[in-house]
Amino acid sequence: MELPIDQTRWYDRIWAAFIFFTRLPFWRLHQPDKNCYKTVVEHWPLVGWLTGGSMAAVIYFGSMVLPYSVSILLAIVTRLLITGALHEDGLADFMDGFGGGGHDRQCILDIMKDSHIGTYGVLGLIVYFLLFFFTLVSMSPLNAALLVAAADPYAKMVTAQMVQMMPYARTEAEAKNKTVYRKFDIKAGISLALQGLMPIGLYIYYMYGHINWQMLIFTPAIIMYFLYRLIWHRLQGYTGDCCGAVCLITELATLLAASCCFYL
Repeated sequence: MELPIDQTRWYDRIWAAFIFFTRLPFWRLHQPDKNCYKTVVEHWPLVGWLTGGSMAAVIYFGSMVLPYSVSILLAIVTRLLITGALHEDGLADFMDGFGGGGHDRQCILDIMKDSHIGTYGVLGLIVYFLLFFFTLVSMSPLNAALLVAAADPYAKMVTAQMVQMMPYARTEAEAKNKTVYRKFDIKAGISLALQGLMPIGLYIYYMYGHINWQMLIFTPAIIMYFLYRLIWHRLQGYTGDCCGAVCLITELATLLAASCCFYL
């Protein structure tokens, strides 16, 4: 029997987030109650600690034995393996839907649900990975490692606000994962903020005097807001693909903002 969400255990909700957002076999060790999956967005930045931290380790330690550019490519591959390219799939579907669907809401939703990738999706992924790669190459290994460890959870925290700002665009039965995220309460919101702000706060503290923290914090939030306006205008609601796409775009915005700080 499924438990009401409020009766599920907090560590089961966290466990569900790691099962949902990664391809690591956490499910073999423990399977939480099904309703826990409705709260996974509340612990999304915590998963970013794992994915961002893994990338940071590969970049920093890999650069000691391999060419720096190779270590960055391996870091990207590491995250793709951990997540199963979950968010990249969302970005491709988002680009295809909004690029090819015009202003027809149902057409956009149908294209995003199609498992085939189109021209807009391919171009979107190419541009995204090129910007991601060359932005990190422009930094020192230590700075790049610290930045990806901070940007990943922060982008997930910023993106999670979309769940609060608009309804789900489909019904639960139509959802790819058959799950609709709940709107989180104040306690969950505070937890979400701490998960996302702690890593970026530590990065700003470490780089104090060398970086414009306002640009680093507000640029991704502004990008998210404009994406939210676009999604609301076209769909009047979010989808999982929208969340994945916005997460990657806001993370890239964080990297670009940090990169700009060093050249201003």
